[in-house]
Amino acid sequence: MLKQYETVFIMTPVLSEDQMKETVKKFEKFLLDKGAEIIHQENWGLKKLEYQIQKKSTGFYQLFEFKAEPNVVGELELQFRRDERVMRYLSVLLDKDAIAYAEKRRIYGFGQKKETKPEIVYEIKHEPKVAIKYEPVEDPIEDIMDDIIEPIVEIIEEPIVESTVEIIENPIKEPVVESIVEIIEETVGETAGEEPFVEQNLNNKEE
Repeated sequence: MLKQYETVFIMTPVLSEDQMKETVKKFEKFLLDKGAEIIHQENWGLKKLEYQIQKKSTGFYQLFEFKAEPNVVGELELQFRRDERVMRYLSVLLDKDAIAYAEKRRIYGFGQKKETKPEIVYEIKHEPKVAIKYEPVEDPIEDIMDDIIEPIVEIIEEPIVESTVEIIENPIKEPVVESIVEIIEETVGETAGEEPFVEQNLNNKEE
């Protein structure tokens, strides 16, 4: 009765690409010659090892998933030990859960090497710097304060108040006042050539 197995083996990193593919073809042919059915195989490429093997820190990984008689696995591992190009190997018998997981891994690509997208390089252009020249000022503090603080007091010019008094060249005299002034003027005119009033009274008393 055929059972399903999964075998992973690591080849030395000193191999070229063609030598690595030739080694894989050798073990693939061995399984087919033994009547095994290869279900799936994966080449994981050159990967870093968890610890050094034969003073090597990397190796080529290859996976075989196949159905074969139990004795075929033992014969395959013997071929691994005899080949100097193989550093390590591991074969596992798959149960129904492992078989189901292996099928999903094949469908969805679990553990397979993903293609890396090319890195996009962005070119950053910098604009040339412009030199700014400042002219010296005589009193920078006053200039700055004048710009920041605006005067809040406004000078208000007081309007010149014109005189409301008018000079009248020919004042109009009221009739009553005018008559009194005429009487005074006549009296003064008549007494201008006479003796003073006091002296006249004295003369009258002597007589």
